[in-house]
Amino acid sequence: MKIYTKTGDKGMTSLFGGDRVKKSNLLIDAYGSVDELNSFLGALIAKCKHSEVNARLTKEQHHLFNVGSILATGNEDFLSNMPNVKQADIESLELWMDEMNQSLPKLKNFILPGGSEVAALAHICRTVCRRVERRVVEVELTNEHYQLIVPYLNRLSDTFFVLSRYLLVIEDLTEVHWEK
Repeated sequence: MKIYTKTGDKGMTSLFGGDRVKKSNLLIDAYGSVDELNSFLGALIAKCKHSEVNARLTKEQHHLFNVGSILATGNEDFLSNMPNVKQADIESLELWMDEMNQSLPKLKNFILPGGSEVAALAHICRTVCRRVERRVVEVELTNEHYQLIVPYLNRLSDTFFVLSRYLLVIEDLTEVHWEK
């Protein structure tokens, strides 16, 4: 099977379900940004040496793939059969943040991204996740299949922040605090 189809050579692409749209369409930008986040998350997993963290992050990769699939679907008839973000997915992120926070020093200053390569990658994931969230909000999706995507992305970006701090603690490294 050839990977190239040449159907996008004139700036158009297909959503799942067959609708053709410009590649500059906000929906295309949104799910392309989800794909970018998922790629950065893959880089974080590849660099992280903590299997329990990687297992959790891999689970989030699957959720992000589901989010991208939902955003790439133009035909509402197909949406009902697609895996969706659930409230339990959001609550799972909250519980994980609570668990990691138990090991962290109280936050007294702004944190600069860095401290280690994996912590910096977690910050990159956080910032890309925030952009994804802005793109999804910009699309203004109202269908019930989209209702938990923004809260999930909001919680996921928070998770990346907490994770960046947690990775430094378990590696016995120091956070870089902002100084006035």
